[in-house]
Amino acid sequence: MHKIDGYVMRTVGGAIFLVMVVVLSLDVIFAFIAELEDTRNDYQTLQALWYVALTLPRRIYDYLPLGAFMGCLVGLGAMASSSELTVIRAAGVSLKRIVWSSMKPALLVVLLGVGIGEYVAPTTERIAQSDKAVALGAGRNVAEAHGVWHREGNTFMHLNAVQPNGVLHGVSLFKFDDQRQLQVSRFAKRAIYQGDYWLLENVTSTRLEDERTVREQESLVRWETGLSPSVLSVLIVKPENLSMSGLYTYANYLGEQGLSAARYWLAFWKKVLMPVGTAVMVLVAISFVFGPLRSVTMGFRVFTGLLVGLVFKYMQDLLGPMSMVYGFNPVLAVLAPIAINAVVGAILMRRAG
Repeated sequence: MHKIDGYVMRTVGGAIFLVMVVVLSLDVIFAFIAELEDTRNDYQTLQALWYVALTLPRRIYDYLPLGAFMGCLVGLGAMASSSELTVIRAAGVSLKRIVWSSMKPALLVVLLGVGIGEYVAPTTERIAQSDKAVALGAGRNVAEAHGVWHREGNTFMHLNAVQPNGVLHGVSLFKFDDQRQLQVSRFAKRAIYQGDYWLLENVTSTRLEDERTVREQESLVRWETGLSPSVLSVLIVKPENLSMSGLYTYANYLGEQGLSAARYWLAFWKKVLMPVGTAVMVLVAISFVFGPLRSVTMGFRVFTGLLVGLVFKYMQDLLGPMSMVYGFNPVLAVLAPIAINAVVGAILMRRAG
């Protein structure tokens, strides 16, 4: 029996690995082609290749649930096509045991995904985004560069690049009064963190008075703010690419500032429930092989798997923004597709049993 368990695990695990290699290869190629369209200034072909390499952990994390789902569908489907599953069941192996053997490689994928998503992908993603922003010309003003916006009290800020070592490039600050009238605009080519404050370098300030504007040039200006490098580094990375701890910390920070953190809470709960969602998707894949897809071709299984995976993804992508627009708990937006797939998988497994 242990040999049968090992064989099922190797077959499913090998299929998961093969699916991941194919999907990631295609994604990396298309991502590199897309990055070549952004080449300018110091951001050239080698920098684009390095950017794609740094974002590879994030891409692996994104595709692991799909890889686990499609791998189980393809691996068990191949065994069903060659009648191996029929022989295994005829030998007295229960359906539950086959399901558990198939789930083990998926559980390893889940653990791998949690580790990458929490400790590897956020760090490499921050480095990739900051290096790209600097290469594209981060010292330019807000009208000439990409970057991120943030608000702290009555001050709106735009940062062209945030480096992990506590250096900011292209800092634009706009301070308003309580009547939403602009008081001071300030641009600094660079800012360096000093432990409890930032030191702005090469600063150009424009102060608006009643009937005139006053322009000043300063080499160094002390900038007092509650933002630390760890908090600012969160800004340059999309919420779905941050770690769970980073999402939790920044969402609480936004709440303290009186700003909406719905997008970050949604991303947080997606990451927390990702292992559950992956396990449910694997259960659906197994139920398909033992149920309605038992005797169809491999191509049709792959097509059905892609269709189900896309439906699951689009349900989450639709319900997520709806939770922010209509104000219901983002946990419900994440749990609803998982619950629906769990019910479908349980029904199909009961029929197959």
